[in-house]
Formats: sequence, C-alpha cells, structure tokens
Amino acid sequence: MNDTECPFSIFARWYDAARQCGLREPAAMALATADAAGQPSVRMVLLKSHGPDGFVFYTNLESRKGGELVANPKAALCFHWMPLERQVRIQGRVEMVSNEEADAYFASRPRDSQIGAWASDQSRPMKGVRDLEKNVARMAVRFHVGHIPRPDHWSGFRVVPQLIEFWQAKPFRLHERTQYTRTADDGDWQVARLFP
Repeated sequence: MNDTECPFSIFARWYDAARQCGLREPAAMALATADAAGQPSVRMVLLKSHGPDGFVFYTNLESRKGGELVANPKAALCFHWMPLERQVRIQGRVEMVSNEEADAYFASRPRDSQIGAWASDQSRPMKGVRDLEKNVARMAVRFHVGHIPRPDHWSGFRVVPQLIEFWQAKPFRLHERTQYTRTADDGDWQVARLFP
C-alpha cells in the first residue's frame, strides 16, 4: 500500500483477497448507526456492491437500522478478515440507492429471499415463534408463480465514505494503519499513517 493509491483500489484488492482465502462470508460487515438522540447500535449486514460511489447494502426500511439511517443519515462500517489479519473501517454519509438499482438487485435474489423480504416484519416483536413461518407460507401462496415485485419497504443504502482506514497486522504488534480522509467532494484524499 502506498500513499498515492486510491483507497477504493486498495479496498477492491483486499476484498478480492478475502473472497479467495476461504472465508465463509467475506462480504460480512458490521454496520453502526445511531438514532436521532445519538444512541448507537451495531449489527452485521452484507456488502452487495462497492466502488468510488460508496458501499451498498440492502434492508427492510422499516427495520431499526432503516429508521435510524433515515433519522440520522450517517454510518460506520467495519470489515474484519481474521485469516488475512486485516480490518477496514469506513465512515460517511448515507444515501438511498435509486429505485432502479434496488429493483435490479431484488430481481437477482433467490425466490426464497424475495418471499422473505415480504414476510418479515424486521425488528418488530413476534406474538409466537411460528409467526415468520406463517408469513412465509402466506407470501409463498400469494406469489405462487411469476414475478415477485420489490416491496416498497425494502431497498438499499449507500455509505459514501468520508474516511477509510486500513489496518494490517504485523509481527511484534508493529501493525500498519493507514487512514484516508476525503478533503473535498471532488475525490481528493488526505493520507495519514497512524500509530497502532
């Protein structure tokens, strides 16, 4: 890694290495959000696309994370690829993906996942342990054959990074931390080496 390399190129290279090293779910990332009062919460989600425009994941907009991102459109992500002894932290503003982008991704999902998006009242209490199974069965009957449309309450968010930090373990705890901070919306980055 050198100070002139674009952080998105570094991420792409590291992500490819994580996908090739035998990890069961290299796309897993911790997503931290905060509600309007500033109370943080964190959970694991899956990265679905990445590039210079940001890092995209999909969810139920009526879930806790969906509500928090609408109320406070900022988030932090953390990837930890233990076999590679690497971590990537990302912080930035959050924006909704376009309807076209959400529709295209939803259409690419397995049918069971599409039905699950309709069936789950994500983050809300269940009256009984079989409520989700009942909802899945109801939706399977409703969408017995043919196209399953994307629910209005299901879409994606893009984290547009203002900060990307790469951490690489080194012997004797001489770990390497490199932080990229966006200095302007034109894509310029300030690079800093940090003590581990």
